[in-house]
Amino acid sequence: MADQSTPEAPAEAVPPQKGKAGSGRKRALDKPAPGPRGPGDTVPGDAPSHGVISRRRLLGTAGATGLALGAAGGAAGYAAAPSEKKATPLASLGSDRAMFHGKHQPGITEALQARGHLVAFDLAAGAGRREAAALLRRWSATAERLMAGEAADHGDTDVARDAGPSSLTITFGFGNSFFSRTGLEKQRPSALDPLPDFSSDHLDKSRSDGDLWVQIGANDGLVAFHALRAIQKDAGSAARLRWQMNGFNRSPGATAHPMTARNLMGQIDGTRNPKPTDADFDQRIFLPSSGDPAWMANGSYAVVRRIRMLLDDWEKLSVKAQEDVIGRRKSDGAPLSGGGETTEMDLEKTGADGSPVVPMNAHARITRPDQNGGAAMVRRPFSYHDGSGADGAPDAGLLFICWQADPLRGFVPVQRKLDRGDALSQFIRHEASGLFAVPGGAAPGEYVGQRLLEG
Repeated sequence: MADQSTPEAPAEAVPPQKGKAGSGRKRALDKPAPGPRGPGDTVPGDAPSHGVISRRRLLGTAGATGLALGAAGGAAGYAAAPSEKKATPLASLGSDRAMFHGKHQPGITEALQARGHLVAFDLAAGAGRREAAALLRRWSATAERLMAGEAADHGDTDVARDAGPSSLTITFGFGNSFFSRTGLEKQRPSALDPLPDFSSDHLDKSRSDGDLWVQIGANDGLVAFHALRAIQKDAGSAARLRWQMNGFNRSPGATAHPMTARNLMGQIDGTRNPKPTDADFDQRIFLPSSGDPAWMANGSYAVVRRIRMLLDDWEKLSVKAQEDVIGRRKSDGAPLSGGGETTEMDLEKTGADGSPVVPMNAHARITRPDQNGGAAMVRRPFSYHDGSGADGAPDAGLLFICWQADPLRGFVPVQRKLDRGDALSQFIRHEASGLFAVPGGAAPGEYVGQRLLEG
């Protein structure tokens, strides 16, 4: 699960978009009280002040860990206790903000987030294009407010009242069935045709596909949950929940320095993920601004797979056996042919017995782009754990999400090759699947999907 084209590999961290954010989530009707402000009070125009931490908090956490300056890139602190008179500003983790409006929707190139929710909806009986347009208008307005660290416009639950944006992103997509439900069959892109069957599939249809798909991610669990509840409430009578999956990643700042993520198998995972700095990144991941259909300009296609890891079987293997399955060292992600994590894998190198150092069926060998006609996709997943079964085995694995300009040239050829002889296949099971068209970002004053629904 370590190399760039694999349908089981998380994305390498990409620097998040950042914007100006206030020092706490503002209620729509709140107004600043006159006179001195107490802890947590905010007024419009407050700016975050990074790296400030109360003496009480400093003394209480000094012996815990020294990792607060890791991926977050600044000192980590929390709001001052109510008994303290001096307000303590948000930590940098809370004030980080992704932008709702832009060329592309948020949640594609931002760094992995600590918490996530994936949800799919089906339009309600009798709901069509008009109701769908009203729903996307509501959803877009809510996403814009919440990503800015503000409260929902109506009926806010106050769950995230004390938090900043926390890198919240909300992303919207359309499933194949959406177009027949809304009378827009002629606008359905051919790239949204159903995925082929794969031998590793054990799919639960009730947890697959859907008319509408929403991806929510944030670096705070309450902020992510708050967004989930707001999106569900906004659906109203226009759409009903089809399925929901909840995931997590390592929190920013949990390691001594920024590094590629690990999955639940303990492997460093996502080493060769494409980066926005790559010369061909946009053409591989996004449709051009003059793309076909026109409403998908600057958009992308998301493949979503719930991949269960058979951890009891995996953990019985020795570390050496696990490394042979993957083709990389478990400790640092370096290829078995030698070097460091980012060293190019030498597929021709042999050992003393003349056999390849990287086994022929190793996952990292099979998924290399040069072994798959250059197929590439950005993986941006979450791990999940949904308890244990009757046999005590953990129901855990990866909520795999990959982005590409064309799934038939990204996900499909790689997964077909994995089906033919990947050593990892006996330790994983694909249990749910979905493919969604994710249009480009909304311009100010627009809502996501407006060019489709009003074109």
